[in-house]
Amino acid sequence: MLQGLTDKLSSYLDPKEVDRVKRAYHFSEKCHLGQMRQSGDPYITHPLAVANILADLHMDHESLIAALLHDVIEDTGVSKGQISRRFGRTVADLVDGVSKLGEIESASRAEQQAESFQKMTLAMSRDIRVMLVKLADRLHNMRTLGVLSPEKRRRIARETIDIYAPIAQRLGINDIRLEFEDLGFAAMYPLRHRRLREALKASRKNRKEVVTEIHQSIEMRLESEAINVLVKGREKHLWSIYLKMREKKKSFRDIMDVFAFRLVVDNV
Repeated sequence: MLQGLTDKLSSYLDPKEVDRVKRAYHFSEKCHLGQMRQSGDPYITHPLAVANILADLHMDHESLIAALLHDVIEDTGVSKGQISRRFGRTVADLVDGVSKLGEIESASRAEQQAESFQKMTLAMSRDIRVMLVKLADRLHNMRTLGVLSPEKRRRIARETIDIYAPIAQRLGINDIRLEFEDLGFAAMYPLRHRRLREALKASRKNRKEVVTEIHQSIEMRLESEAINVLVKGREKHLWSIYLKMREKKKSFRDIMDVFAFRLVVDNV
């Protein structure tokens, strides 16, 4: 299991840093020995997955170590002092910061949501990496929601969309925000998610030629004005389309802006 992570890390980290991450993995594996996820998998698979998410973002080795150890204080009785002695004070502070965030309660009331944002903002002000580890932790939990009861899936999905997705957007991690929203949509409204996904897939063939024509038209028009431009077209994601359908009280076939275009120019 560890080999995949070390292969990623070897592409951008110093060998000594990779060795420290490996040492943290073995320590975490020992701490979580005998513990299982609700899926039946050994618990170590979770911190390893969190570390892999951060490795994909090319995070530093201290963040990766914190990812591997992020549950040891809360779940195994290991103290912050023990972590500090083994891996340094910075790592210990990161792990402690993630532990203190804890599980955010469902933001069903404005006060609860405000308190959650306050806790997140405070964590980010101290060290942004605490929040990045927490986002990766939540992302893996969202990817493995299937083992939970429908009620718990909906609660976690709701708080993910309300709290974690906006924070990911503020940090500029759009891929994670989109995945939060798509997984959250599927957990809260599985039937609507499936039907909308199928409708969007069926519409792609009909819309593809129109999108290509618009793309080319924009490029030609701007080039005729001697404007150097890069045109990027993308399909809007399901949650965004669903929100527009709900807001406008329209069916999918009545929603015209399923695709969006981004124009990148040298200056404005």
